[in-house]
Amino acid sequence: MPAATPTPAPSLPLLLIPGLACSPRLFAPQLPALWRYGPVTIAQPTHGENMAEMAARILQSAPPQCVLMGLSMGGYIAFEILRQAPQRVRALALLDTSARPDTDEARQQRLRMVALAQQGKLPLAVEMNYPRSVHPSRAGDAALRATVQAMAQETGVDAFVRQQTAIMGRPDSRPALARIACPSLVLVGDADAITPPEVAAEIAAAIPGAQLRTIAHCGHLSTLEQPEAVTTALCQWLDGLLAHGQITAP
Repeated sequence: MPAATPTPAPSLPLLLIPGLACSPRLFAPQLPALWRYGPVTIAQPTHGENMAEMAARILQSAPPQCVLMGLSMGGYIAFEILRQAPQRVRALALLDTSARPDTDEARQQRLRMVALAQQGKLPLAVEMNYPRSVHPSRAGDAALRATVQAMAQETGVDAFVRQQTAIMGRPDSRPALARIACPSLVLVGDADAITPPEVAAEIAAAIPGAQLRTIAHCGHLSTLEQPEAVTTALCQWLDGLLAHGQITAP
């Protein structure tokens, strides 16, 4: 997993996990602010046939202890990391994600996207999902669309198929939410059509002491759609944890 920028003075390690067909670009707007807290590592979940394997691979090279942040599929993997190594997660931020398993409708949509990708039409598969991934006001945003396509190309067809397969087979994480003992933030776009606000509220209500933040005028790709608001929410959360001694630098 590549470090995202030159190493600062050691303090609070952060581990970021992107979503489906996303690359480190997903968190680019947040990196300057997050590096003030400590070294940032961005995982690249491109190998593994299921969530358990993806999580295990990430843990092999992850910091011994960290603040764990995951968006969408990154949240699914975060739940698995908490199953395998809860003692290594000092705080948790879940962005635009769900603790529920896939519905039959979602699986069918994923299978259609996989079929397109395997036919050499990954850009079409990504484009098919783009309108649901962003706030309606960003549907015509050429720059955002180009970033989404670029991340998919960086991910590649084989990894895209592995990710979709792992997502379709992910377990129901809702029964495990009450056992999450670390400070937690749940963040969601107010117009997220993929993991809607009510799904985020479900997670926040089940994790003891979790905070819930809703980002206005925002879809599923919150870090890119409303970067300043997301960065502010993450920093306010981390600042609060540090100020109240809920988390300390190792």
